Amino acid sequence: MCVKYVLTHTAGKKTAEAKKRETGSRLIRSEEQSDVSVLDVKMGHTLLRVLELFLVNTLLYVHAEVGHPKPRLTVDTNIIHGKNNVTLTCSVEGSADWTVWKYDWFKRTSYSSEAQSIRNGVPENIIGVSEEGLYNCRGRREDPPFYTEYSNEVTIQKIFSNRVSLTLQPNWTQIFKGETITLRCQIEGGGGTDWTYQWTPERLNIPPTNNEYRISSATESDSGEYRCIGRRDSYSSTGWSNTITLTVSARKPEPRLTADNIPVRGTVRLTCSVEGSADWKYDWFKRTSDSSKAQSIRNGVPHKVIEVSEGGLYHCRGGRGDPPFYTEESNEVTVHGTVSNRVSLTLQPNRTQIFRGETITLRCQIEGGGGTDWAYIWIKDKLNIPSTNNEYRISSATESDSGKYWCKGRRDSYSSTEWSNFITLTVSPNRPKAELSADDRDIPVGGSVTLTCSVKTSSSGWKYFWYRGEKTSEPLTTQDVLLSTGRIRVSQEGVYWCRGGRGEPVYYTEYSDSISINKIVVNKAVVTLQPNWSEIFSGETITLRCEIKNGGDTEWEYEWKTTSSRKPSNQNEVSITSAYVSHSGDYRCKGRKKNKQSTDWSDPIKLTVSDEKPKSVLTVSPLWLNAGDSVTLNCEVEHPSAGWRFYWYKTVPKLPDYSYSLELLPVSSNGTEQDSYIVHGQTGTARYVCRAERGDPVYYTQYSEPKFVWSRDFHSSASLTVSPDRVQHFTSDSVSLNCEGNSTEWRVRGLTGNRYLSYCSYWGTMTGSTCNMYSSWQSDGVFWCESGSGEFSNAVNISLQDINIILVSPVHPVTEGDPVSLSCKLRTGIFDSNVFFYRNDELIQNDTRKERNISAVSKSDEGFYKCQYSEEESPQSWMSVKVSRPESSSFPVGLIVGLVCGTILLLLILLFLLYCYRSSKDSRCISQSERTIQGSDTNQVLNQNEAQGAVYSTLLHGGPVAYESIKGTEDTENVAGGSQDVTYSLIELKNIKKKGKQHGPEESTVYSDVKTRTADDNLMYAQVNHHNKGKAKKTKGIPHPAPTEAVYSEVKPGTSLGL
Repeated sequence: MCVKYVLTHTAGKKTAEAKKRETGSRLIRSEEQSDVSVLDVKMGHTLLRVLELFLVNTLLYVHAEVGHPKPRLTVDTNIIHGKNNVTLTCSVEGSADWTVWKYDWFKRTSYSSEAQSIRNGVPENIIGVSEEGLYNCRGRREDPPFYTEYSNEVTIQKIFSNRVSLTLQPNWTQIFKGETITLRCQIEGGGGTDWTYQWTPERLNIPPTNNEYRISSATESDSGEYRCIGRRDSYSSTGWSNTITLTVSARKPEPRLTADNIPVRGTVRLTCSVEGSADWKYDWFKRTSDSSKAQSIRNGVPHKVIEVSEGGLYHCRGGRGDPPFYTEESNEVTVHGTVSNRVSLTLQPNRTQIFRGETITLRCQIEGGGGTDWAYIWIKDKLNIPSTNNEYRISSATESDSGKYWCKGRRDSYSSTEWSNFITLTVSPNRPKAELSADDRDIPVGGSVTLTCSVKTSSSGWKYFWYRGEKTSEPLTTQDVLLSTGRIRVSQEGVYWCRGGRGEPVYYTEYSDSISINKIVVNKAVVTLQPNWSEIFSGETITLRCEIKNGGDTEWEYEWKTTSSRKPSNQNEVSITSAYVSHSGDYRCKGRKKNKQSTDWSDPIKLTVSDEKPKSVLTVSPLWLNAGDSVTLNCEVEHPSAGWRFYWYKTVPKLPDYSYSLELLPVSSNGTEQDSYIVHGQTGTARYVCRAERGDPVYYTQYSEPKFVWSRDFHSSASLTVSPDRVQHFTSDSVSLNCEGNSTEWRVRGLTGNRYLSYCSYWGTMTGSTCNMYSSWQSDGVFWCESGSGEFSNAVNISLQDINIILVSPVHPVTEGDPVSLSCKLRTGIFDSNVFFYRNDELIQNDTRKERNISAVSKSDEGFYKCQYSEEESPQSWMSVKVSRPESSSFPVGLIVGLVCGTILLLLILLFLLYCYRSSKDSRCISQSERTIQGSDTNQVLNQNEAQGAVYSTLLHGGPVAYESIKGTEDTENVAGGSQDVTYSLIELKNIKKKGKQHGPEESTVYSDVKTRTADDNLMYAQVNHHNKGKAKKTKGIPHPAPTEAVYSEVKPGTSLGL
């Protein structure tokens, strides 16, 4: 068996360690490896074995491997603040148990000093130190001693708590090239410590030990940030000081010298300013003339403002520091000494506005000037005028002479008076023109007129010169009366001029325009207007005519005068084909003969032109139709005026679009002079429009707003039904409006509570001919249908309410004699107490019934109804009752007999009336109840209204009414125009019948409308009352008057009566 051993020889090791201690440097361990011998021992001899084991154990004890470990030294912080400690840790790497080691600790005070042992063989690998320096360590084992290498070296620094401040002397952050400054580093509480100082920038650290850094002649390179610290040794110092930033300007500063614009009396304030720096002291200098040298008047004064009272040339400079650093010299300021003499500037002549070519003189006067030899300075608009005299004369002014003028007096180069007051001159480029006016152009017999001449300028001093005839003639003498400057009274006709003049030599204005003065003749001028409307509208055509009363065959020339902005031409007629507002005003005219004699001005006629197109305003009556009603249409023109003809239209619905067409009413093709029109026989809902026209060419107004006349009655061509069939509904109800009739296209319209017309799509949905109203809709309104064939249906009132109680009432008129039931309905809840019913706000029922039943309704039941329950009240609704015809088997017989007999007799009477009328228009041929009215169509309308009122009265009292029209050829033009005579006759007809047989009406009334074709187109009406002979009916002993039957008939000449 063979074993290899590694033997390590350490010869020379002590010598190396001794050498390290002598040099004081870190011990460097050197090892030399000896020869390695491999001993092969054979297992033959016991002695050799024992020796081998001894040697092996000895060698293993000395060293088991090659090399020494190197410990690692770490520190928790490298800086010691004040009296605090830092912790050093020495770690031997590769050692599992640090406790087998002991540690040696070393310290150096500088890089050049030797290491000193501070602790030897201590078992702790962590120590605390409170002093600055260079530290290292090593580890060792005992028996035999074994040392590691020396560890790395750690530098520990100590910062003192003393505060360091950096100051600047002088304390200027901005300095100028060449100035001297000192930076001083001061350590608070430094005491007698021998401090050295460190500065930044790094270039300042030569030498590094001074506490002051002096810059004796600054340059731009000295600009920058500066700070310092104090150091006691290599490893202990203070913290850094504050930072001071220096800015070195390359150029010397240049002060600026200014003087007050307005000097204080007797002195002038001078200010020397050096911008951007401080601590300056000022040197002041003065020169007495441009050629003299500057003399110092003040040196090193701290004030930059001084006051001087003497004239001269002044400048300054600034200086600071030690040695002094001077700025550049300032600009030079000229100071003029002001004497106390007051200067006034005057103008001769005293006119601030002059005209081109005039001569004026400006005079500069010095008060108390005495015998002083003054020189004068003039300026205009701050520009010097080359004149030294006390007068400045402008012999022929031009526009360039306009401006502001000042002056002052000068005694020498730098002493003068203050500036005078200023005078502003305005030179007008054009020669002014005189204006001539006359209070009248015509001289009355034995009278005179006054002429006025003026020059419209802002200056005065004018005299006036008068001329008659040629301009080149000599001015008028005083043979005419001179009233005042610029006014003269003349009594001779002729052509007059004037002009103004002023100054010496005289400066004349332009001649005025001429005025012709004439003598008045006795003829009178009159203005007439065709058409004779004092108020017209924009766009209309009118003619103004000037007429000379008793003018004879003289050839007249005409002249117009008006207050309007449009001047008429000098003709006897002024035609305005399209009037404007600017034509409004008073118009007068006069005539002039060729010998220049003229009439006086006519009286004015006032013309007013409205700038808006007039609008027609239509009113209808009644709004709701009852059976047999006639409809009266009234059309008015806004801003009433004369000459209008009126046109009447009804509107026809156009489907499917939302529009209407206009259709002239039958008698309206040529219009009517009357502003009203009666529509007879209107039975259904209709919509009317009107407009007016006048003049030639025709001028139309705007169309009126459409107006409705509503009917509640059903018609087969167009009708509207409501489901549910009642007036009032809850908003939660499903309400539908259904259109029926002879059309396949329908639309539903309404006039709702906001009084606006709207379509079904606004408050519901239209499906076919039915409009289903929205459940959220809440309003009252009138609703109706419009068909594709141009028809209007009946109209209904509907109310949708968001309340808890409503009145159930019929939506359509009820027929007299039919039963009617009114009820009260709740949205929620039931009736458990009395229900109150009201008609026209009067209580008519109070019990537990929730219905109001009327077995046979009558006209007296018509009115507004509402119900009330538990302090809740429904809205009120109108119940309409239409009158029914009495049912009697004798009615047709009586009607036919009455018509036949009445008509035959009526024709005979009318023939007789016609004969009487033609024989004598003024005689009366009917003796009983006769009434004849002669007048315009307006009176016809009134009488027709009276007849309409009689019909309405008959309807109210239940009398039957029959309508009969027998018409021949109709001349509507003759009916609408001209004077007409209307005759009413009352004739009683008695029927002979058997006693005991009373059938139907016992009294009949027949109305006949007879139109004759006479030259005057007279219209006659006859009323025939037909009485049936018999007794009055008795019902339970109560007599009743016999009913009256009214029959209306219209008869025209040339008509074949087809009964």
